[in-house]
Amino acid sequence: MFTLREILEKTAHSEMTIEEAEKLIRLQAIAELEGIAKIDYNREYRKGIPEIILAENKTVEDTVDISLKMLQVTGRVIISRCTLQHIDALKATVPADATCQINRKAKMVTIKNKNYTITASGGRIGLLTAGTSDIAVAEEVKTIAEEMGCTVYAEYDIGVAGIHRLLEPLKDFVQKDVDVLVVVAGREGALPSVIAGMINVPVIAVPTSNSYGFGEKGVSTLMAMLQSCSLGIAVVNIDSGIAAGATATLIANRAAKFRK
Repeated sequence: MFTLREILEKTAHSEMTIEEAEKLIRLQAIAELEGIAKIDYNREYRKGIPEIILAENKTVEDTVDISLKMLQVTGRVIISRCTLQHIDALKATVPADATCQINRKAKMVTIKNKNYTITASGGRIGLLTAGTSDIAVAEEVKTIAEEMGCTVYAEYDIGVAGIHRLLEPLKDFVQKDVDVLVVVAGREGALPSVIAGMINVPVIAVPTSNSYGFGEKGVSTLMAMLQSCSLGIAVVNIDSGIAAGATATLIANRAAKFRK
């Protein structure tokens, strides 16, 4: 099975007819794997974000089978919400011609063919967390954005409890002319509102489940972010680093396209 890029290259070099290429592309659009999954191989080319395999609540065996099939067709597979068992199994089954990157904080695994390359898009994303306990979700953002060609500038543990820590990172983001900021916070979720009132780029707020007591597990954080009086904030669901990273990437990559 060829990747879409290989099909286009073969067609451009007259190694494949247009009719053969069209047939292969149609066959690759969505593939079914032994009745357990329908994999959207062309999502990245259609919308700029690859299909990401969610390991959560999947058996280790199904996760491995789906991942290897995705790798075979596209040359890369990204797996999120992995348990230690998922990580160990994926690492043990990586083909000899592929590499495996494990981000244990994000609970993510990325497997790529050794000849797979990421083209830098020119998109620039600033990434902040309120606390160290928010880093796991932020690392999901970072992984997705970097896999889609963006440069990510990350600063962690800069919450409103020590607001003086925020000024230098914000100045740095302005100097680097970032296209979008992703702000990850728990507890009262105040940091995105503060930042949105200080900078003229879109802010994506990510509430985390790092709260307890009244409004526990991120509920009060989400409500606070949705009620923000600062304009220019979009809010994703609790602990949704993947969603925030995907949205930030679309914004940054589109900005980079027109900057060129």
